[in-house]
Amino acid sequence: MSDRVCVLGGGSWGTILAHLAGLAGSETVLWMRNEERVAELNEHHTNERYLGQTQLSELVRGTTELEEAVSGAGLVIFCVPSSATRAIAGRAGEFLTGDQVCLSATKGLEPETYHRMSQVIIQETCVKKVGAISGPNLAKEIVAGQPSATVVASRYTEAIRAGATFLHGDTFRVYGNTDLKGVELAGALKNVIAIASGCVTGLGFGMNVRAALVTRGLAEIQRLGVKLGSDPLTFMGLAGIGDLLVTCGSELSRNFRVGLGIAAGKSLDTICEELGEVAEGINTTRVANSLAKAEGVTMPIAEGVGLMLSGEATPQEVLQDLMTRAARYEIDFDYSAEV
Repeated sequence: MSDRVCVLGGGSWGTILAHLAGLAGSETVLWMRNEERVAELNEHHTNERYLGQTQLSELVRGTTELEEAVSGAGLVIFCVPSSATRAIAGRAGEFLTGDQVCLSATKGLEPETYHRMSQVIIQETCVKKVGAISGPNLAKEIVAGQPSATVVASRYTEAIRAGATFLHGDTFRVYGNTDLKGVELAGALKNVIAIASGCVTGLGFGMNVRAALVTRGLAEIQRLGVKLGSDPLTFMGLAGIGDLLVTCGSELSRNFRVGLGIAAGKSLDTICEELGEVAEGINTTRVANSLAKAEGVTMPIAEGVGLMLSGEATPQEVLQDLMTRAARYEIDFDYSAEV
C-alpha cells in the first residue's frame, strides 16, 4: 500500500482530514475545484474560507487535477457533498485501481435510491475495499488541537487499518467497526435530529426538552437502522450517540444552525446562504422520511423536521404534535407498539 493519502473535497471537514493525515506523517493531496484555494493552500498552508488563518500540515498540498490526486494513493477519502458524490466517484473511478482503499466521510443519503455513500462509490468505481469515517468530529475543534475520536467502518480489515494508519494521531483517536451500514446511517440521520435540536434551542427551551429530543431522536435512528439490518449497538457508539450529542448541542454544527434559523423565522434559502456550506440534514430529512415510509418505520421527529423545512408547519405546531402523540414503550423494534 502506498503511504500517500488523497482527500477529495476542500471544505472544512475535507481539509481537516487532509491535515490529520499530514500530522500522522503522510504525504497528502487535497483535491479542490477552486484554483485560488489550491494556490493559497500550496503557498500559505491555509484554507481561510473555512478555517481562517489556521496553519495546516506542510505535508498537505492542493491540486485541481483529479487524476493527479487519486492515482497511486494508498487511501482515498471522499469528502464532497452527497449530491456530488456519484459524479465525482464516476470521474475518480477512471483513475482508481482495485487495490486502493476508499473511505467516505460524507454523512448523507442519495435521494430516490436511498443509497449510502459507500454504496455509491462501489457502484461507480472498481474499488472493493470501501468504508466510512463517522463520529463526533467538529472541524474547528480538531484543527485547534482538541482531542477527538472517530470510527472507521468497513467489511474489510484493510480499510479499517488504512484509516487508523493514516489518520490516528496524538489528538485524534480512530476506532474500528464492521457495521458499515449502521455507521453510515447513524452519521446521516443524526443531522435530521440536529435540525430539531437547533430549533427547540432557538425557541428558548431548556435542557429537559433537548435531552428528551436527543434520546427519542436516537430511538428513531435506531428503529430505522435495525429495520435495515444494522447492529443496534452501533447506535450506542461514537457514530451514534456520540455524534448525536455533539451535533445537537453545538453552534459549530451546520445542521444545528439550520434549526436555529428556522426558529428565528428565516427562510431556508437565507439560512443556506448564511451557512456558506452544505447542511446535509436538509436533504437527508427528505430522504429519511421517504425511506421510513417505504420501510414502515415511525419517525415522528424526522416527519416534523420535514414539515418545518417545507414550510407546512411551524416549530410550535410540530412540538405540539409530538407532545400529544399516543404513549408508547420506550424501547421497541416492532415500529407500532403503543401503551
